[in-house]
Amino acid sequence: MNLDKDQCYHLGHVSKVRGFKGETVLFLDVDNPADYAELDSVLIDLRGSLHPFFIESLTIDDKGFARAKFEGITTRDAATEISGKELFLPLDRLPELPDDRYYLHELKGMEVRDEKHGAIGAVNQVLDYSHNPLIQVLTRTHEILIPLNDDFVKKVDKKKGQIEVSVPDELLTVNKL
Repeated sequence: MNLDKDQCYHLGHVSKVRGFKGETVLFLDVDNPADYAELDSVLIDLRGSLHPFFIESLTIDDKGFARAKFEGITTRDAATEISGKELFLPLDRLPELPDDRYYLHELKGMEVRDEKHGAIGAVNQVLDYSHNPLIQVLTRTHEILIPLNDDFVKKVDKKKGQIEVSVPDELLTVNKL
């Protein structure tokens, strides 16, 4: 099974090597690392290609860190080869969320409706800047970038595929040609 990154979500990265028997420290860049305590495998990006690595043991620590031992990684040198590499999981392994919560990748393609202007376009992509994600909406004439926060995004309806926003007129026209 060969998966591309667009069929996966970013889980975190191999932070560093721990000890001399191939143990590693992972950083899980997720809201609740404890949800992954029973993880049995991950995909690791090696030179642009995702490769499966099976987990022998995993202990969730504080602040998103976890200690992991992978099958076949038995030396410090072998662990060093995957240190710093990005971790992924297939999208179908994401934990279920209640209707009022969503994953950023779920927003792509949703219709964006402003409470004053009505339909303004569909989400082309989510730009996931640290602590300030933006939804990119492309119209026929320009790009609109809307901060993904409660000040602007009023409701995300996953069933309808719609995002209700309230944005200042200037935000809708700032990039207009």
